[in-house]
Amino acid sequence: MDNFICDEIVEKYKKYINPSLPKLLYFMNILKVEDKSDGLYIYDINNKPYIDCLGGYGVFNFGHRNSFIIDEVKKQLDLMPMGSKVFLNRPLAEFSNLLAEILPGDIKYSFVVNSGAEAVEGALKLAKLYTGKSKIIAMLNGFHGKTLGALSATGRELYRNPFKPLLQDFFHVPFNDIESLCKIVDKDTAAIIVEPIQGEGGIIVPDTGYLNKVKQLCEEYNCLLICDEIQTGMGRTGKFFAVNYDEVVPDIILTAKALGGGIMPIGAFSSTKEIWNSFIESPFLHTSTFGGNPLACSAGIATITFMQREYENLRVGKKGKYFISQLEQLKSTYPHLIKEIRGRGLMIGVELIKEEIGGLTIAELIKRGVLVAYTLNNPKVIRLEPPFIITEKEIDQVINIFAEAFQSIEKFME
Repeated sequence: MDNFICDEIVEKYKKYINPSLPKLLYFMNILKVEDKSDGLYIYDINNKPYIDCLGGYGVFNFGHRNSFIIDEVKKQLDLMPMGSKVFLNRPLAEFSNLLAEILPGDIKYSFVVNSGAEAVEGALKLAKLYTGKSKIIAMLNGFHGKTLGALSATGRELYRNPFKPLLQDFFHVPFNDIESLCKIVDKDTAAIIVEPIQGEGGIIVPDTGYLNKVKQLCEEYNCLLICDEIQTGMGRTGKFFAVNYDEVVPDIILTAKALGGGIMPIGAFSSTKEIWNSFIESPFLHTSTFGGNPLACSAGIATITFMQREYENLRVGKKGKYFISQLEQLKSTYPHLIKEIRGRGLMIGVELIKEEIGGLTIAELIKRGVLVAYTLNNPKVIRLEPPFIITEKEIDQVINIFAEAFQSIEKFME
C-alpha cells in the first residue's frame, strides 16, 4: 500500500511538478515521501523516523510542530486568518513590536513579507530609495534567493547565467576579503549586502572583526550595510543574531526561515527610523497582499516569545561546540574523506575531500535515518542545522551514523 502511495506521488510529480525531481532523488537512492513530523524527527509514509539534521535549511530551530506556537496559531485561525488590508492589523503590530525588541541597536521599523527572497527584494529597494544611489556590492558564493533582484545579489553563476541580463549595477567580491571590497566600494555605492556567515556558500565563518570593517567602509562611503540573517538569525549561531558576535548594528537586517517557528512562512526587512522615512512618507511604495497576515504574525509572535523564554535553556552554543568537537574526532579517523569541520552554534559544515563523496555520504546517512543535504553553492559541504532541542545523546547517535556511513563509503571506494 505504501509503495503504491509513493509510486502515485512520483507520477504526479512527473506530470504536474517536474519529472527531474524524483529522478534526481532516485539516482541518489533517497526517493522517499515524507508524511509527518514531531520535535527532532521526520517520518516517511512507512513510518520510518529520521533525525532531522537539516532543519528545513534553518526553518525548524524550535522543533517540528512546536506545541506552544501551534496553539497560538490555532487561536488566530479561529479569529481571522487573513486580514482585509484596509484596517489596521493587531497581530502585525504586536509582532513588529516584539521583533524590534530583539533586533540589534536602534533598528525598529519592519516590513513583513512571506519569505527570505522577498525580504531581500524589499531591502534592496529601501537602500536605493534612501541613498538615491544604485550600486550594490555582494559577495561571491553568497546566497540571497532566486527572485530576480535577490538573484542579482546571489554569488554563484550556476544560478545566475540562465537569467542574464540580471539587474544592473550589482558587483561581487570575495567574502571575508576587505582588500577586495575596498577596491570596489565608492561614492556611488548604495549598499553592501552580506551574510554574517555564508550558509549556502559552505558554512563559511569570517574572521573576527570582518563585519566591523565592512560597517566602517559603509560609514566612510555613506552607503548602507544590509546583513542577511535569514539563515543565521533567530538563535541559530548561539546568539539571537550572528552580528551580535561582532556587536555590529547593520543599517538593514533581514529575517525569515525560523521566524515563523516552522509553522507559518514569514520574513521581514527591518531598519532604523531615519532610513525608514522614505516609506513613512510614501507607505504604498512597497506593499504585499499576504505579507503581515494575521495568521503568520501570530506564529511570529509565538516564536519570538518562545525564544525569549526558552533560548538560554536550549544551550545552542554549548551543543554546537560539542557537535563540532565530535565531528573533529571523526575527521581525525577519516582524514581521507573529511577536509574540514567549521561552523558556529548549530550551524555546522562538514567539507568533504571530493564532491562525489558528498552525494554518497548523504545517501548513506539518509538510509540510516539522518536527514542532511549539501550547501547549494558548495556541494562538497554537508550542512548540519538541527532543531535546537537536539540532545548530546542524539548528537552522539548522529556521529555514530556518520561513522557507519564513512565505513560503507570506504568499502565502496576499495
